[in-house]
Amino acid sequence: MKTRIFLSLLFTFSLLSVGCAKKSDESAQSAPKAEPDPVTVKTVAAEERSIERSISATGSLLPDDTVTLSSEVQGRVAKIYYDFGQSVKKGAVLLELDPTEYDLQIERAKGALNQSLARLGLPAYNGKMTPPESTPGLRQVLAQVEDARFKYESASKLVKSGDVSQERFTELEKAYRARQAGVELARDEIRVSWMGVTALEADLKIVQKRRGDTILRAPFDGEIGEKIAAVGQFVKDNTPLLRLVKTNPVRLRAEIPEVAAGVVRIGTQIAFTTDAVPGTTFTAVVRQLNPSLDARSRTLSAEARLVQADARLRPGMFVQVRLVTQAAARMVAVPRQSIYSVAGLTKLFVIQNGVAKLVTFTPGAEIDGWVEVPNDVVQKGDQVAMTQLGMLTNGTKVRK
Repeated sequence: MKTRIFLSLLFTFSLLSVGCAKKSDESAQSAPKAEPDPVTVKTVAAEERSIERSISATGSLLPDDTVTLSSEVQGRVAKIYYDFGQSVKKGAVLLELDPTEYDLQIERAKGALNQSLARLGLPAYNGKMTPPESTPGLRQVLAQVEDARFKYESASKLVKSGDVSQERFTELEKAYRARQAGVELARDEIRVSWMGVTALEADLKIVQKRRGDTILRAPFDGEIGEKIAAVGQFVKDNTPLLRLVKTNPVRLRAEIPEVAAGVVRIGTQIAFTTDAVPGTTFTAVVRQLNPSLDARSRTLSAEARLVQADARLRPGMFVQVRLVTQAAARMVAVPRQSIYSVAGLTKLFVIQNGVAKLVTFTPGAEIDGWVEVPNDVVQKGDQVAMTQLGMLTNGTKVRK
């Protein structure tokens, strides 16, 4: 009996508790919600600034010229005057081949030439030759012609008086005509002999040239990049002997991206750096341009010369090139403090009518603590939040 009374009282008390809770919830729901207070922030106006726009490219330093020197004749290497890495001046003798064989060929060619000159009654060869106007053979023929002419003219007078028979006169006339033809033949022989002399002179000059080719000279100022031959080695003609590198001036060859191909001109100045000389910026001027872009890489090859020579720069160095595309471009910029990055996204808040507007963008160049912002995202004069960035979301009410 007592147990039933206790259960009844407990059930009644539960019903009363539920009813009170419902009334409390309804009261809470019907009460108006309180709006959060505006966040106090500091703002700054976006500014328009001037910027020098540029692009980066890669390049290499090249020697002004490189040549692999070889001899035009064969022979045994007699002397090598310079070694790897040594500087040479233009015209300096670098290497000599044994000239003995070529000296003998010169003597033989001179002997044959002087023999032909002697036949023409000319002196020995001294570097200059003049065709002869006469030779002993020609003078002999001319004397015979003169004798035949005298006899012919005398007979022509005597044949009229009958002192010389007609047959004898005819013989003398034929002899005179034959001697005249002999003069032309002698002159032709002189011309043929002279042509032979000039051919022998050409042979002599060829041999002299080959003798000169045993001496290898530097075609320009430079440094020995490689010594290929050795003293005592027998080399055939056109065998590489030395490699000469012209290191001054140094050329810079860069591959310019397609987007900047229209900016580069002959005379364009570019700046470059190299890890080999850290902390130093060098300047070069474009001197040559490839007439077309590379079809695979879509880059334009440009060659530049250094404004000022620097011994620290050597051919083969890798360089980073900076090319100015716009000297004074206009940009909209905001302070670095107004920007924050979350999960790889760069954001800022533009304050409009007391409300924060979230803007996501890709930052541009940074100059003196101001970061470039696309002008379709932020306009000049727009107010951007500088403080409390972590408490702001899109639509948050703010006050300054």
